[in-house]
Amino acid sequence: MSAAAKGLKRWHEVIEGGSDPAALANIMREDAVFHSPVVHTPQEGRPIVVAYLSAAGKTLGNDSFRYLREVVDGDTAVLEFATEMDGIHVNGIDMITFDDDGLIKDFKVMVRPLKAVNKVWEMMAAQLERQKG
Repeated sequence: MSAAAKGLKRWHEVIEGGSDPAALANIMREDAVFHSPVVHTPQEGRPIVVAYLSAAGKTLGNDSFRYLREVVDGDTAVLEFATEMDGIHVNGIDMITFDDDGLIKDFKVMVRPLKAVNKVWEMMAAQLERQKG
Protein backbone atom coordinates (compact mmCIF):
# COMPACT_ATOMS: atom_id res chain seq x y z
CA MET A 1 0.00 0.00 0.00
CA SER A 2 1.42 3.40 -0.97
CA ALA A 3 2.00 6.09 1.64
CA ALA A 4 -0.81 8.17 0.08
CA ALA A 5 -3.22 5.21 0.16
CA LYS A 6 -2.29 4.49 3.80
CA GLY A 7 -2.68 8.17 4.72
CA LEU A 8 -6.01 8.43 2.92
CA LYS A 9 -7.33 5.36 4.74
CA ARG A 10 -6.41 6.96 8.08
CA TRP A 11 -7.95 10.29 6.98
CA HIS A 12 -11.30 8.59 6.29
CA GLU A 13 -11.16 6.79 9.67
CA VAL A 14 -10.59 10.09 11.51
CA ILE A 15 -13.36 11.87 9.56
CA GLU A 16 -15.82 9.04 10.19
CA GLY A 17 -14.84 9.19 13.87
CA GLY A 18 -15.89 12.83 14.14
CA SER A 19 -12.63 14.71 13.38
CA ASP A 20 -11.39 14.48 16.97
CA PRO A 21 -8.44 16.89 17.43
CA ALA A 22 -6.21 14.23 19.03
CA ALA A 23 -6.95 11.81 16.18
CA LEU A 24 -6.22 14.54 13.62
CA ALA A 25 -2.90 15.32 15.32
CA ASN A 26 -1.92 11.64 15.10
CA ILE A 27 -2.15 11.62 11.29
CA MET A 28 -0.33 14.92 10.75
CA ARG A 29 3.28 16.03 10.57
CA GLU A 30 4.52 18.59 13.11
CA ASP A 31 5.30 20.97 10.23
CA ALA A 32 2.02 20.45 8.35
CA VAL A 33 0.61 23.36 6.33
CA PHE A 34 -3.07 24.24 5.77
CA HIS A 35 -4.32 26.36 2.85
CA SER A 36 -7.77 27.77 3.58
CA PRO A 37 -10.22 28.85 0.89
CA VAL A 38 -10.74 32.11 2.80
CA VAL A 39 -7.42 32.93 4.53
CA HIS A 40 -4.71 34.37 2.27
CA THR A 41 -1.62 33.05 4.05
CA PRO A 42 -0.80 29.37 4.60
CA GLN A 43 -1.37 28.25 8.20
CA GLU A 44 1.75 26.44 9.38
CA GLY A 45 2.25 23.89 12.16
CA ARG A 46 0.27 20.95 13.53
CA PRO A 47 -1.71 22.90 16.21
CA ILE A 48 -3.19 25.44 13.78
CA VAL A 49 -3.83 22.82 11.07
CA VAL A 50 -5.64 20.63 13.63
CA ALA A 51 -7.68 23.66 14.77
CA TYR A 52 -8.80 24.42 11.20
CA LEU A 53 -9.58 20.81 10.29
CA SER A 54 -11.42 20.23 13.55
CA ALA A 55 -13.51 23.39 12.98
CA ALA A 56 -14.19 22.26 9.40
CA GLY A 57 -15.37 18.89 10.71
CA LYS A 58 -17.88 20.66 12.94
CA THR A 59 -19.14 23.09 10.28
CA LEU A 60 -18.89 21.34 6.89
CA GLY A 61 -19.08 17.81 8.29
CA ASN A 62 -22.82 17.78 8.86
CA ASP A 63 -25.28 15.03 7.83
CA SER A 64 -25.26 16.19 4.20
CA PHE A 65 -21.44 15.98 3.81
CA ARG A 66 -20.21 13.38 1.35
CA TYR A 67 -17.15 12.74 -0.74
CA LEU A 68 -18.09 12.43 -4.42
CA ARG A 69 -14.81 11.10 -5.83
CA GLU A 70 -11.14 10.60 -5.11
CA VAL A 71 -8.11 10.83 -7.36
CA VAL A 72 -4.77 9.61 -6.01
CA ASP A 73 -1.51 10.32 -7.81
CA GLY A 74 1.88 9.78 -6.20
CA ASP A 75 1.87 11.38 -2.75
CA THR A 76 -1.30 13.44 -3.32
CA ALA A 77 -5.01 12.72 -3.04
CA VAL A 78 -7.74 15.02 -4.36
CA LEU A 79 -11.16 14.47 -2.81
CA GLU A 80 -14.22 16.27 -4.17
CA PHE A 81 -16.94 16.88 -1.60
CA ALA A 82 -20.44 18.33 -1.40
CA THR A 83 -22.42 19.50 1.60
CA GLU A 84 -25.13 21.98 2.52
CA MET A 85 -24.74 24.77 5.07
CA ASP A 86 -27.77 26.82 6.07
CA GLY A 87 -29.48 25.88 2.80
CA ILE A 88 -26.46 26.80 0.66
CA HIS A 89 -24.95 24.09 -1.56
CA VAL A 90 -21.18 23.84 -1.04
CA ASN A 91 -18.95 22.04 -3.53
CA GLY A 92 -15.25 21.74 -2.85
CA ILE A 93 -12.00 19.86 -3.00
CA ASP A 94 -9.61 18.65 -0.31
CA MET A 95 -6.11 18.29 -1.79
CA ILE A 96 -3.96 16.33 0.66
CA THR A 97 -0.24 15.66 0.27
CA PHE A 98 1.28 12.89 2.40
CA ASP A 99 4.86 12.17 3.42
CA ASP A 100 6.54 8.76 3.02
CA ASP A 101 4.96 7.56 6.30
CA GLY A 102 1.44 8.50 5.18
CA LEU A 103 1.25 11.57 7.45
CA ILE A 104 -0.42 14.73 6.18
CA LYS A 105 2.13 17.36 5.25
CA ASP A 106 -0.03 19.74 3.20
CA PHE A 107 -3.81 20.22 3.14
CA LYS A 108 -5.50 22.61 0.70
CA VAL A 109 -9.24 23.29 0.53
CA MET A 110 -10.96 24.94 -2.42
CA VAL A 111 -14.68 25.82 -2.35
CA ARG A 112 -17.25 27.04 -4.85
CA PRO A 113 -19.52 28.92 -5.63
CA LEU A 114 -18.91 32.37 -4.10
CA LYS A 115 -22.05 32.16 -1.96
CA ALA A 116 -20.63 28.94 -0.47
CA VAL A 117 -17.20 30.52 0.14
CA ASN A 118 -18.89 33.32 2.09
CA LYS A 119 -20.93 30.83 4.16
CA VAL A 120 -17.85 28.69 4.90
CA TRP A 121 -15.95 31.81 6.01
CA GLU A 122 -18.81 32.93 8.29
CA MET A 123 -19.32 29.53 9.94
CA MET A 124 -15.62 28.63 10.22
CA ALA A 125 -14.82 31.98 11.86
CA ALA A 126 -17.57 31.41 14.43
CA GLN A 127 -16.40 27.83 15.12
CA LEU A 128 -12.74 28.85 15.50
CA GLU A 129 -13.82 31.53 18.01
CA ARG A 130 -15.81 28.92 19.99
CA GLN A 131 -12.78 26.62 20.02
CA LYS A 132 -10.60 29.42 21.46
CA GLY A 133 -13.03 29.99 24.31
